[in-house]
This record gives sequence, C-alpha cells and structure tokens, in this order.
Amino acid sequence: MYTASDTEVAGAPAPRSRGEQAYGELKHRLLMGDFPLGRRMAEERIAALVGVSRTPVREALSRLHVEGFVERLPDGGYCPTAPDLHAVRELYEVRRGLELLAIERPAEGGPPYDHEQLVALRDDWHALEVPEPEPRPDPSFVVLDEDFHIRLAGAAGNAALVGFLQTVNERIRLVRVHDFLTPERIALTIEQHLRIVEAVLDGDAALAAHLLDAHLSESLAVVEQRAAAALARMVSAR
Repeated sequence: MYTASDTEVAGAPAPRSRGEQAYGELKHRLLMGDFPLGRRMAEERIAALVGVSRTPVREALSRLHVEGFVERLPDGGYCPTAPDLHAVRELYEVRRGLELLAIERPAEGGPPYDHEQLVALRDDWHALEVPEPEPRPDPSFVVLDEDFHIRLAGAAGNAALVGFLQTVNERIRLVRVHDFLTPERIALTIEQHLRIVEAVLDGDAALAAHLLDAHLSESLAVVEQRAAAALARMVSAR
C-alpha cells in the first residue's frame, strides 16, 4: 500500500517539525500558483500564513531554492520560479524516446531483459497498490515514479541510456510534481506502471511500448494543464 512514508524512505520526509510544516505548506502553495510571479515572497507574511516564526520560513525558502521552486531576487529574498512549459515538452519528447528505446532494445537484437530486476520492480509496485481509501495527494511521489522508470530502463541493460534518462528526469522534476496532486493520479500511475511491467515480463514489447507511450502522453497532458493553470494564477496575482 502506498503511503506518504514510502517517499520518506526515498528522501522526502513527511512534515514533522515547524521547518517541515513551513516547507510542505510553501511547496503546495507554489505548485498551486498562490504567489505572484516576480514579486518578493515576504517572510513575515508567509510566517503568518503558515503559522510559524520567520526562522522555519527562511529555512523552507532556502530548501525550495535548492530544489528550484523559488529563485533569488537581485535585491535579496525569493520569488516563485516560473515553469518553462516549452522546455518541459521538449524534454518529455527526449524522455519518451529514451524509454521506448529501452523497451524495444531486446526485441531489436539487444540482450534480453534482466528478469529478476523486472520481477522485483513488479513486486515493489504491487506493494504500493491501494484499494480504498485512495492515497492522499503527495507531490513527493515523483521520486518513486522516477525510480520505476529508471529501473525499467535499467533492466534493458544500457547504462548510458539510463544515465541520460536520469538527467532528463532531474530537469523536469520541478514541473512533474504537478502530476501527483490528486489521489486519483497516484492510484492510476500505480495501475499503469504494473500493466507496463507485466507486458514486458510477458515478452510483449509492442504492448509494453503502447502502454508506456500512452502513460507518458497522459502524464505530459496533466502536467502541462496544471502547471499552466498555476502560472496563470501567478501572473494574474501580480
């Protein structure tokens, strides 16, 4: 069963301290586009909004800056980072090409898939299946999602391809978190991942490629829609 603690293991801890509280609240509000584009995010106002002192807010802003959610202003302080939707679409195209190449590699004369890796991947994602209730929205689920795609590509045996895919994932992570803001998207992603890996295990490369292509296209559509809506809110609030 997927829970927030699954991403805690992957390096995205669940909120527990005042700093984590401020970080989680600010990250959610940034994803929703609650802060005006180009305008300084006042620490005092944020502290009052979140219900903590300025110190946890300052720590949260510093952490969000490292992750790319906010950028420094020339005169000090931070403002929201505007998502580059054009660059995201281009990088999704590269991601799609790399992942489909990995799926099709064994059928095109490459070495066979590492069966043990695929079985372990399937079992790990079966463990995340959630009947009812659905998992709560968690943007940090993106870490687990990336891990699935990296391990799936890695089972095809091309380390260089995996390296390029990791680089692309790092560059689109900032916007891809928009894909996991509802329980429905998390539950559907788990289901789609399992169907993809089952097709690969069954030796049906054509079906696996079709499922993967549809999965990535749907993800891009959701990400673009939500990121564009957040950007529109940021611009209208200026």
